[in-house]
Amino acid sequence: MAEHPHATLVRKGYEAFTRGDMDALRGLMTSDCTHHVPGSHPLSGDFKGQDAVIDMYGRLFQETAGTMQVELRTVLVDGRGHAVAVHHITAERQGKRLDEDGAIVFRIVGDKMSDLDECVADIDKGNDFWS
Repeated sequence: MAEHPHATLVRKGYEAFTRGDMDALRGLMTSDCTHHVPGSHPLSGDFKGQDAVIDMYGRLFQETAGTMQVELRTVLVDGRGHAVAVHHITAERQGKRLDEDGAIVFRIVGDKMSDLDECVADIDKGNDFWS
């Protein structure tokens, strides 16, 4: 059985992110896409619009000196415009190491990602790592 198109879209997004291919990511998002990052650190908050989202992704790579690795574990879909991606992330920054599971809840409009709501295993750990 073929994979659902929303799962394929999310997988393509993770592959582009892992390669650092921001142009490919841009092509997978609506122009008004929003990524919501939990926590109370400098990289948390709501990033609205492709430029803001892509800039935030660039800062993730910059802040971790390219050490950030994201391994997609699974993608779940509901067939009504939602997908949930479960992943594992590792990164190093200023002598600290991040090594935890997380997820992103995607809202898909047409064939593009329009809203990404990130969830983390430990908000306090994330706040400490990014602060």
